[in-house]
Amino acid sequence: MERELLILGLLKAQSQHGYKINEFIEKNLGRVSNMKKATAYAILKRLAKEGYAESSPGREGNRPARFVYSITEKGEMRFKQLLREGLSSADETIPAEEISLMFLDHLPVRDVLACLTARLSKIERTLDAYRNVPKHGNGMGVDLAVSRRIRMCEANRDWLIETIDFLKKQAELDSN
Repeated sequence: MERELLILGLLKAQSQHGYKINEFIEKNLGRVSNMKKATAYAILKRLAKEGYAESSPGREGNRPARFVYSITEKGEMRFKQLLREGLSSADETIPAEEISLMFLDHLPVRDVLACLTARLSKIERTLDAYRNVPKHGNGMGVDLAVSRRIRMCEANRDWLIETIDFLKKQAELDSN
């Protein structure tokens, strides 16, 4: 749903070549979406097949003809439907790291602490990257999405710090 919404939203902003969409996602939304180029192209083709987008050959300078995608009226309606669903959703998907936490008792505490400390370092680097994302400037949506990612990372970081401290204290108690 979110990938389709992203592509339709970009087409709503303006008709564009698939490579321009990928370039925009990579440069501006890489911290919000992990969509790969092949996935974006597959979604564009599917949206065109389903009538949510249309494609027509277009040229830029001396480059070979490439397809320019545009959102259709049907696509506009689908975009608004997905947007409403996304804004009102409270997704309860369980990320892989939470499943891993469920089984941490099967490793020595020192290994768990090493893994969680490595994870904490990655989260700190991610936080730094999010904090250095320039303001978008065209509407507030992208800035709000980045702001939310920062908050989620901060909450994850804070929980990890507390958990690492708890596990260290637990290991001390167990060794006494």
